[in-house]
Amino acid sequence: MPGPAADGGKAPFRSAREDVRAGVGAEGAEGGGSRERPGERRPRQDIVWRNVVLMSLLHLGAVYSLLLIPKAQPLTLLWAYFCFLLTALGVTAGAHRLWSHRSYKAKLPLRIFLAVANSMAFQLDIMYWARKHINHHVFTRNTSAIHNVMGGRFFSHCTWLFFKQHRILNPLSRARDQTHVLMDPRAILERRYYKISVVLMCFVVPTLVPWGVWGESLWNSYFLASILRYTVSLNVTWLVNSAAHMYGNRPYDRHISPRQNPLVTLGAIGEGFHNYHHTFPFDYSASELGLNFNPTTWFIDFMCWLGLATDRKRATKLMIEARKARTGDGSA
Repeated sequence: MPGPAADGGKAPFRSAREDVRAGVGAEGAEGGGSRERPGERRPRQDIVWRNVVLMSLLHLGAVYSLLLIPKAQPLTLLWAYFCFLLTALGVTAGAHRLWSHRSYKAKLPLRIFLAVANSMAFQLDIMYWARKHINHHVFTRNTSAIHNVMGGRFFSHCTWLFFKQHRILNPLSRARDQTHVLMDPRAILERRYYKISVVLMCFVVPTLVPWGVWGESLWNSYFLASILRYTVSLNVTWLVNSAAHMYGNRPYDRHISPRQNPLVTLGAIGEGFHNYHHTFPFDYSASELGLNFNPTTWFIDFMCWLGLATDRKRATKLMIEARKARTGDGSA
């Protein structure tokens, strides 16, 4: 049956909460298991106070770091941004597109680089990240999702970290095929030495380089290149879970919550084309090719040019246009 795109209609830009009020998208293409019913009581969630305290202290440190920016050397600020880019690539090109979705193949030097960069990101090890992300795709539309957008913008952004996971989560997520991660020696090695690698890559190296190379103070180096950079990178990743599921259009599948969000794309170096990504999760670009701002895709293409990456998977133009006509919301 032709969708809105085939009829030439245009869908307005609206948020997830507006869709809920209108009754749109209650039954999505994604998400197994039981969905939350009106009046159904959510399972009691126990607060993890350790996470509450640590995240609060981290964000207070990041706010204080902003006061140090005028006092820091320009090279320190450039170094902090460079570390942010490495952090982002470890997640986007590594844990996400390579290990979670197997959307391309990477040779040993690139896998080592991405594993090290993922340690700098400090979003837990590759195995856990991939399991969590697979769960995110499979259970997006029900209460089993780790950061279900129906829990609210703050829950899907970061406060899901403050609660113990749903009991249904672990057995279902373990049931998904993750042998490609479990059998990767780089992922196994990173998991085994994760605490050491996080301390070195997320905090020690970013702090020591400005201090040892161009004479920045340890205080400024630590708060700007480590604390502020880490906090910003966390929130950019969380925006993909929150804003990119609440604000934007759905030109590929109007039945699911992920949306196209240009602002998230800018911060997350190409991860904001979220409606496309959830519709075609195997696509290495996570967006349609063209003039889209997608630094992660550019990085993977450059690695292919160097011979360090191969077998990039793509959704065909015919496949994309057919899906837009069938399930899209009619937006560009």
